[in-house]
Amino acid sequence: MHPDSYDFLRRLLDTPSPSGFEHEGQRLWLDHVRSAADRRWDDLYGNCFAEIRPLDHVADAITVAICGHSDEIDLMVNHIDEKGFVYCRAIGGIDTGSIVGKRLRFRSSVPGVTASVLGVIGATAIHLQEKGGEAKVRKIHELFIDNGAADRAAAESRVAIGDPAVFAESLEHLTDDLVIARGLDNRIGTWIAAEALRRVAEKRSQLRCRVVAVSTVQEEVGLHGASMIAESLRPDVALVCDVGHATDSPGISPAQHGLVKLGAGPRIGLGGALQKGVVSRLQSVAGELQIPLQRGALPGKTGTDTDAIFLRNGGIACGLVSLPIRYMHTTVEMTSLQDLDRIADLFAGFCLSIAEGERFFESLCST
Repeated sequence: MHPDSYDFLRRLLDTPSPSGFEHEGQRLWLDHVRSAADRRWDDLYGNCFAEIRPLDHVADAITVAICGHSDEIDLMVNHIDEKGFVYCRAIGGIDTGSIVGKRLRFRSSVPGVTASVLGVIGATAIHLQEKGGEAKVRKIHELFIDNGAADRAAAESRVAIGDPAVFAESLEHLTDDLVIARGLDNRIGTWIAAEALRRVAEKRSQLRCRVVAVSTVQEEVGLHGASMIAESLRPDVALVCDVGHATDSPGISPAQHGLVKLGAGPRIGLGGALQKGVVSRLQSVAGELQIPLQRGALPGKTGTDTDAIFLRNGGIACGLVSLPIRYMHTTVEMTSLQDLDRIADLFAGFCLSIAEGERFFESLCST
C-alpha cells in the first residue's frame, strides 16, 4: 500500500464518525479526494461526492458510483442519574457483552466544552458480583458510563442528552498485513472509493465513463444515506464496498454462514440484488488483475447499502465486493490490508474496462 494511502486510512479510521454525526470524518474524506477529483460536493445530510470525467468527450457516458458508508456504531447519551452516571442508547447494532469496561470519548455539545470527554463503561469487580447461576449479559439501558462526575450537575456540565460517544480504540497492527481497529465497518468502504478514484485518475486517458466516489451516511441505522444518493446521483452502475464476515475463527458454522477466510481475497456477492452483468465484469477484471475472489451467497438482502440502491429509479445495476473481517461490530475488527488494496484495484479496473456507450443490460425480449 502506498504510504500516503496508508496514512489516509489510519487518519480515517481514528476519526470519530458515529451514525448521524459523520461530519468530522466526511470533511477529512473530502479534503483527501481534492487532488484526484474534478469536482467535489456534499448534500443536506452529509453524503459526500467526488467526480472524475473522461479527458476526451464521450457521448452518453454512463455514471459509475463507487460507494462506501462513513458511519460507525457507537452510543448516544440518553439519561444522567442523580449520582452523575450516564446511560446511553445504541447507535446501530452493539453486542453489549463485548463493551463492558471499554473507554469512551463523548463529543460534547455543552457550551464551553471543546475537548472530548472521557468515560468508561462500568465493570463491577468480580468480587462484588452475585455468586451462582449463569452470568447475565446486561441490556444496553442497564450499562452505565462513569466519567468521574460527583453528581448530575457535574455530569451535565460535561455532556448532554443526545451527545454521541465513540469507543476509544485506534488502528493497530498484529502483523504487517493484519490490523485491528474499531470502525473498519465501514470507513474502509469510503477509503476504497477515494483510493479507486485516485487510481482511475492515474490512467485517466483510458477512462470512458464518469466515475463518482461516494461516502454515504447513516447506513448502520437504516441505509438512509444510500437511499438519498441513489435518488440524487442516479448512477447507471453502483459498486458497493462493505465488510463481510470472515467465518474461519472458532465457533462459526460454515454450513450456516458460508466459508470465508481472512486474507484469502475479497468476497464478491452473488444474489438477486447483484446485477449479473456487473458481477460478471468484476469477476473478469479480477481474473485479469490476478485478484483472488471468494464467493458469497446472498439470495435476499445483502445487509449493505446495496439494498437501498438497487431498488431505486426502476433498478440500478449493482455489484457488491466485501472485505472479510473478523469480530464485526466490536472494537477489535480485524482484516487484511492486502485484501483492502485488492478491492481498490478491482474497482478502478472495472471503471477503466468500460467501453464508450457500454450498458450492463441485455433484454430478454426476443427480436
